[in-house]
Amino acid sequence: MENLIAAVLAYLIGSVSFAVIVSAAMGLADPRSYGSKNPGATNVLRSGNKLAAILTLLGDAFKGWLAVWLTSHFGPHYGLDDPAIALAAIAVFLGHLYPVFFRFKGGKGVATAAGVLLAINPVLGIATMLTWLIIAFFFRYSSLAALVAAVFAPLFDVFLFGANIIALAVLAMSALLVWRHRSNIAKLLAGKESRIGDRKKRNAPPPAGKAH
Repeated sequence: MENLIAAVLAYLIGSVSFAVIVSAAMGLADPRSYGSKNPGATNVLRSGNKLAAILTLLGDAFKGWLAVWLTSHFGPHYGLDDPAIALAAIAVFLGHLYPVFFRFKGGKGVATAAGVLLAINPVLGIATMLTWLIIAFFFRYSSLAALVAAVFAPLFDVFLFGANIIALAVLAMSALLVWRHRSNIAKLLAGKESRIGDRKKRNAPPPAGKAH
C-alpha cells in the first residue's frame, strides 16, 4: 500500500506541466498550439522567449528530482526501499508524459528524466546530461541528443551500480522516452527534423490570445 501511495503522489507531481504554466504566466501562447505542439522546453524556445524555456526546463527537471528524492529521503521511515524508488521514478515520468491535469497530453520527458536520474544518483544524472550536451552541441538536434542519452542512461546505471530494480526502472523510462520520440526518429531519417535554435515560420507561435 505504501508503495502505491508513493507512486500516486509521484504521478501527480509529474502531472504538473511547467511548459503550459510558465507560458500562461508569461503571457505566451500555449505551447500545445504551435511548433511540435509538445509541452516541453524545446518547443517553448520556439516562442523566442529563452527565459520561459529555461524556467520550463528547470521546472520539469525539478519535479522529476523531487518525486524520487522525497521517496528515497522519507521512504525508509515508512518501510519503503528500492522498489518504491523505482516506482516513483516511473510514475513521475508517466505523469509528465500523460498528465492527469492536462487531459493526459504531456511532453516527451527529457528534462523530467534528467531530474529523476539526478535524484537516483548525481553521477548518473551528470553523465547522462553530458551525453545529451555533447550530441546536442555537435549535431544541434535536441531529439537526437535525447535518444542517444536514453540509450546510454541504463548502461551508465548498470556499469556504475550494477543490475537492480532501479536500473530496470531507468531502462523502462528510457524505452518510453524513445517511444515518445518516434515521430522525431522519422523526421531525423527523412532529414526534416528541426535543429536547436531554428525558428521557421511554419513553427512560429500564434499570439497568446489566439492560441487554439
